[in-house]
Amino acid sequence: MEVFPPNPKPNNSVHVLIPLVVLIGLIGGSVMLFGLGAIDGPVQVALILSATVAAMVALKNGNPWSAVSAAEGKALASVSGAIFILLAVGALIGTWNMAGTIPTLVYYGIKLLQPNWFYLAAAVICAVVSVAIGSSWTTAGTIGVGLVGIALALGVSPAVTAGAVISGAYFGDKTSPLSETTVLSAQMVETDLYTHIRAQLWTSGPAFLIALVVFAVIGSQTEVTAGVETVTDLTKLSQLFWITPLTLAPMLLLGFLSYRKVPPSLAIMVAALVGGLTAIALQPQAIIRFVNEPNTATPLVFIKGVWLAMANGFSENSGIVDVDRLLSRGGMDSMLITLWIIIGAVTFGTIMEEFGMLAKLITPLLRRTRTTGGLFATAIATAIGLNIFAGDQYIALVLPARMFRVEFQNRGLQPQNLSRLAADAGTVTSPLVPWNSCGAFMAATLGVSTFLYLPFAVFNIASPIVSLLYGITGFKIEKLPAGVTFPEDL
Repeated sequence: MEVFPPNPKPNNSVHVLIPLVVLIGLIGGSVMLFGLGAIDGPVQVALILSATVAAMVALKNGNPWSAVSAAEGKALASVSGAIFILLAVGALIGTWNMAGTIPTLVYYGIKLLQPNWFYLAAAVICAVVSVAIGSSWTTAGTIGVGLVGIALALGVSPAVTAGAVISGAYFGDKTSPLSETTVLSAQMVETDLYTHIRAQLWTSGPAFLIALVVFAVIGSQTEVTAGVETVTDLTKLSQLFWITPLTLAPMLLLGFLSYRKVPPSLAIMVAALVGGLTAIALQPQAIIRFVNEPNTATPLVFIKGVWLAMANGFSENSGIVDVDRLLSRGGMDSMLITLWIIIGAVTFGTIMEEFGMLAKLITPLLRRTRTTGGLFATAIATAIGLNIFAGDQYIALVLPARMFRVEFQNRGLQPQNLSRLAADAGTVTSPLVPWNSCGAFMAATLGVSTFLYLPFAVFNIASPIVSLLYGITGFKIEKLPAGVTFPEDL
């Protein structure tokens, strides 16, 4: 029997602010207390507690618990597709590392690095690697660290190098089907993953081109006297793997399946399995090292290696720090922390949306935005503000998608416009905030202060500006067909 009135009361302006204030306070507190370790659990606890507070506000306003429970179920249903995609991505990263796919990409990238265009090459290499592995953090923590070390050895600016690394890493983070933030951006508005990526390229492409021009100009005015071959350990990948274009077969297959519009979770899982077969065919010694059975090379050992790589990720213990850090990752279990964050963020956002709290917060803002450009500016400012005050890129992705979804629909705008905008403003500005988890990670990993690399993170600065210009001019703003709305089950 319900104990709450059947007719909920209107939301009070002060009450609806309580969950948001609690969220900001708890996220900020978790970062303050735990630093980079905040994303390993404390941030997730903060999200769940904030969702609980939002549920209590809904109950106080007369909504029955059954309605709150239904909203929580709706939140989980909305990310069910993302869960399977991310698990498949984890499996793929594990097998691609073991197959030599990612080592081959990194090896060729380092070989192409030449002092005369160091900053530009750093951005391009990080972009290629980040697209391939779907992780800006791993790219910065491996290739990025190496490039900053090379910069110090060559006597060029580590701040500009860090900006180039972050620009390239986040280009890949935004456009790779293997990136959890890319998957989440599409899922939040229920648009197809590849539709989102194609839309994303229209802003990410020009923004990255601007970054490359800037790095080329800066690089042309920089004198470099040393070579790079002797100052990076990543070229030692060839000692552990057979570096050959054949190892890129799983990546080419994924591109083909994506082109044929195979469902993302299926395409990625197939590419993961092919990565395992490639490892068996081309890198048997890597599998034997991984399973730690040096005197055995049986089919069962190879099956065991592929199975473990998909479940728990591949690990390398070569003693070469950069190599081991780059390759020891992946596996379905590596995605569980991210899924925990997503579930907490989406539950909070859904409760805030379902019970009218988000509408109460943003309606005054939307009344002042009569144009598409004004709507884009408001959404961009909201995402950047959440990165600053909540200190977490997932919140900066999820809440704008929830807050502005209905308004985009009412104005006849396709959902990929919103998913692209959320990524342009939410994902890429996170490393520009020193106390944001992304900003703190980049500064600590690269050894360059956020404020020092910020002016040179050109892609991250240009992305929201390009997105805003599209909103103002109407360029590449897709309209909904008459009578069509966003999916009702979100």
